[in-house]
Amino acid sequence: MPALTTLTGAATAAYSAALVARPELLQRPSGLSRNQDNRTMTRLVGVRDTAIGLAMVLAPAGAARRAAVGARVASDWGDAAVLGVALRGRGTRAKVVGFAALWGAVCLAALRYDER
Repeated sequence: MPALTTLTGAATAAYSAALVARPELLQRPSGLSRNQDNRTMTRLVGVRDTAIGLAMVLAPAGAARRAAVGARVASDWGDAAVLGVALRGRGTRAKVVGFAALWGAVCLAALRYDER
């Protein structure tokens, strides 16, 4: 069975690549307006997260894998913080912030499990 970090990295890369192709996959559930600027920013996040997800898939156990997962966790928790402010007062805030924070925690837990 592949390492859990490999599986979470693959899931991250797949979803993130989908965001590059279809930014509305994030914009619609988050309640962000679907204008050209937001599509561009969503695609930037998708490219970043595709790269991090692929790094998690390809990184060997040890320092490289810890660095890849660290980038994933920092990105997710950073996204949660930024979106927490940006979505203040919107009904989608808890869902979006919670999912970003949760996915970072899942990736961190996967690493801890793999390194036990």
